[in-house]
Amino acid sequence: MARDTSPIVKQSRREGYALHPKAAKIMARKSGIPGQHSGGRQGKPSLYATQLREKQKVRRLYGLLEKQFARLMKEASRRNGLAGENLLQLLELRLDNVVYRAGFATSRRQARQLVSHGHFMLNGRRVDIPSIRVKAGDEIVVREKSQKTGYFQNLDNTIADSVQGPLSWLRSDGKKMTISVTGLPKREEAEAEINEQLIVEYYSR
Repeated sequence: MARDTSPIVKQSRREGYALHPKAAKIMARKSGIPGQHSGGRQGKPSLYATQLREKQKVRRLYGLLEKQFARLMKEASRRNGLAGENLLQLLELRLDNVVYRAGFATSRRQARQLVSHGHFMLNGRRVDIPSIRVKAGDEIVVREKSQKTGYFQNLDNTIADSVQGPLSWLRSDGKKMTISVTGLPKREEAEAEINEQLIVEYYSR
């Protein structure tokens, strides 16, 4: 399975946005783009550069490769409604993001790994593909075998440490180790510091 393995802190500094909880701590004392010329003078970015950086930020935030992201944008553009909001909804409905949003992981990278290792059942079937898209009515359960591992035995602590708040479209139960998809994500429930219109404009060139 192809994935981006470059350091998340380096990616975060390049995008000027904490893509992972640990990146926020490091960026608080070490800002600016990575590299030996990071302290040099930088002019005002062009509109294209601004659009590109927003696209890269969101792509890296959700852990997609370029072709995956472009395909998702194409699908979002074909749907009714605003293409940018459609894109964010499709990203939020990925299984790895759902595991993260439910508080079963402290980062999307960790959630992706948990799904890839086959720790979850989706509607009674074992799954190991992070990009699977969920829908209203879906039930996600930690596999019985996985429930006995140290990680899931301490799931309550993981949920407590999670930065996620309650969402209208998800219901999770740490004791039963279940996640229920009850609806569709709203725009205001996605990442606040995203300008999806810049991404739409980037792909509309």
